[in-house]
Amino acid sequence: MINAEILQGQWSEFKGTLKQHWGELTSDDLRRFNGDVDRLVGLIQRKTGETRESVQDFLEELTADGSSTLSHAAETARRYANGAVSSVQDAYADSANRMRERYSDVEDMVRTRPAESVVLAFGAGLLAGVIAGLVLRKR
Repeated sequence: MINAEILQGQWSEFKGTLKQHWGELTSDDLRRFNGDVDRLVGLIQRKTGETRESVQDFLEELTADGSSTLSHAAETARRYANGAVSSVQDAYADSANRMRERYSDVEDMVRTRPAESVVLAFGAGLLAGVIAGLVLRKR
């Protein structure tokens, strides 16, 4: 059976193939297609004198190739998306592990040097406050 959806979806590519296969067809002939496969088959029959079966066989082969191309493209896109998801998950896991390690390092530093940690935190807060004040003053 002719896959009308594939034929309509890839009509611009198929028009050239049809004109190449049946030189009797004109662009005006193919412009009248409007998604009606029976009308297209009848038009090709009238113009070329070929049997309905041979026209349908050619169109079935054409849409089957288009369908397999479409399936291949969808599978490639699916594989690419799965690879991208896997890469993002790996990057997230790596970032989370690094964050845990750094947090552990900071905890150890605060335990071993509590006074320096308080001074460092105070200095960082003071610096952040000064920068925020300067930014807000400019507005």
